[in-house]
This record gives sequence, C-alpha cells and structure tokens, in this order.
Amino acid sequence: MAFIVLPIRTESITRRTPLVNYILLGANVGIFLLLSETFAPPGVLAFKHNYLYLDARQPAFYQFFTYQFLHADMWHLVGNMLFLWLFGNGVNAKMGDLAYLLFYLGGGVFAGWTHAALHPQMLLGASGAIAAVTTAYLVLFPRSQVLVLVWLFLFIHFFEWPAMILIGLKIIVWDNILSPQIGPSDGIAYSAHLAGYFFGFTAALLMLLIRALPRDQFDILALWKRWYQRREFAAAMADPAARARAQFGTVANTAALDPKLREAHERRLDEISDLKSRISESLDQQNASAAAELYNELRAKDPQQCLSERYQLEIAREFYRTNRFEPAAVAFERFVECYPNSPEMANVQLLLGIIYARDLRQLETAEKHLSQSMDKLRDEQRRDQCIEWLKSVRSALGRPVPEM
Repeated sequence: MAFIVLPIRTESITRRTPLVNYILLGANVGIFLLLSETFAPPGVLAFKHNYLYLDARQPAFYQFFTYQFLHADMWHLVGNMLFLWLFGNGVNAKMGDLAYLLFYLGGGVFAGWTHAALHPQMLLGASGAIAAVTTAYLVLFPRSQVLVLVWLFLFIHFFEWPAMILIGLKIIVWDNILSPQIGPSDGIAYSAHLAGYFFGFTAALLMLLIRALPRDQFDILALWKRWYQRREFAAAMADPAARARAQFGTVANTAALDPKLREAHERRLDEISDLKSRISESLDQQNASAAAELYNELRAKDPQQCLSERYQLEIAREFYRTNRFEPAAVAFERFVECYPNSPEMANVQLLLGIIYARDLRQLETAEKHLSQSMDKLRDEQRRDQCIEWLKSVRSALGRPVPEM
C-alpha cells in the first residue's frame, strides 16, 4: 500500500448524542468477534455461512438484514466502522434515532437487493448501509471540511478536503467507478456500494424536500438555491442596462423623455457629482469628519455609489475611528465590493470580521470575512489575530474549531 488517502475527522457538529450510531458500531464489532474464526466453534461458523450471508441466488427475507452485520476480516470491519463513525454520528444527530435506524437498515436492504439482482455471489458487510450514510452526510453537510491523511511512500501529510470533493469525486467516482475498471475487484461488491450511495442521496434529499428533516442554510438544497439565484442574477445582468442599474443605482437610468423628468435626472447627477467632489476636497484638506458627513448624504441619494479606492478606505476608517461601527461596516463593504483586487483587501476583511464579531454581533457575517481574510493574509501577526477571532466566532456559533 504505497498510496493511502484516509479520512479521519469531520467538522460537523452533533447537537444530540448519536445513540443509534453508537449501538450500530458496537453491534458490528460485537457480532464480528462472536462469529469470528478465533472465537466461534465450527458449527456456528457453518451456520453463519449457510444462513446469515445474503445468498443472492435464493435470498431469504431476513438475510437482507443479517448480512449487514457480518464482515470478512478485521480490515473489512475497521474500514467500515471508520466511515460509520465519521459520517454516521452527524447524520444520526440530524435525523434522530428512529429515523436514522430505519434509514440505515433501508440503505443496507436496497444495496443487498441491487446486488442480488445483478450478481449471483454471496454478500456480507455493512458497506451498502454505510454508503447510504455517506451520501446522506453529503446532502446534509456538503460544506463540511474533512481532515484527510495522505500517505505516499515516506510522505505523510494532513489536508482538509470539502466533503463534496472527498465523497463525490474520491469515494464514489474514483474508488467505486474508475478504479474497478483499472484493476481487479478483489471480491468487492461495487454494485452494492453504488446502490447504497444512490439510496442515501435520494432518501436524504427527499426528506429535506418534504421537511421530514430540519432545513438549514448549509444543506445541499440551500447550496442549490443560492447557485440558482446566482445564475438568474448573471442572466439578468447580461442586459447592459440592468447591469448599469445594479452598479450605479437609479443614476444609470436613461433620461426620461419628459423634459421635467430629464431635468430632475440631470440635477440628481450633478448633485451626486458635486458631493463626490466635496468629499475628495475635504479628505485632501484632512477634514475627515466633514467628508464622512458628506458621504452619508451621498449614500442617502444613492447607496450604490463608491468613491475612489483611497477615499473609500479613508471614509470607512474615519467611521471606525469615531466608533460609528455600522456605517464603518457599510463603507468597508462597499470597498470590498468595488475593489476586490486591492492589496488592502485582506486587512479590510480582517477589520470587517472584527467589527461584525465584536461590535455588531453579526457572527455569520464575521465568520465569512475572517475566513476570506485568513486565506489572503501574509503578515504572520495579523494572520494569528485573524485565527484567534475566527476560533472565537466559530465557538460562539457552536461550530467545530479545526486546527489552523
């Protein structure tokens, strides 16, 4: 085994004790030990092979359940239990105990039935049920980060991978679709795995759709909704007039044909231009207080207006210096939106994160800015400051605080 990719920890929170998952873990381990060749007498081993495996040629109804708690060897058991521990605790906590138990067993039954329909071989193992749990985790926690151990010869390192990448591409596509085409299957029931993945994804998604599971802003339906909204927005912004209105507000409206409306529109443009000039003059004269008041007038006329990079930053800092944290946050946000490639972006987002966390108590927004800032900061002292604030915010939100 020269190359190993092994998930070892997730960041999803279990807000209730995943009791059923603990019981399933214990049952799998206990049954393996009781029915292993080391401890079980020959008669019990024969009974296990003849009656408890899933006989795909003539399956008995009960075998669709008993086969799920049998394993070929210690490595088979350890691998399955690792994945059940990693992904099952979060899914159990989200679904509740009874629903999770039915879901787990249902995934195993569906995986076994699919295997029996396609292949005549005997089947054992919890892999089908655990595959269902794995894709249910993907549906419920798609933005979760999974800590992965990568071992390549003498190279050992830890990485954080998004659950969508690890489960979707590595576990499903590579391990169960592409790899079997390259090398021998070694008796692995890939069809049962894929059936379990399909069952878990479909069943969990259906439970979200019918509200059998509580919805939140982090599940896969929420991600799809935000993606659709972004696509719709991009389509709307394909119209140059709509794009101009979004960027410049009502100032971008074409002049009305009515002479009076045209005159009012042009007067409004002149007032905005005059305000921006006066703000620039005040800042050049080092009168930041007056410039800040003029900026408030400018925003009252058109909230989408943005000053030059230098002046927008000076206005935001003036609000912050005078403890006007809400307008400071608004001014910094406009800077972030207007100048995404500014060399000051990392520091601005760090300060924004602190303002939202400490002064405005908007922790979700604070986490967003701090996370984005941490990816860009190069100064070690500021990066350490950002990490401490991010840990504090995630702790207050009740989210896991991974090592950084």
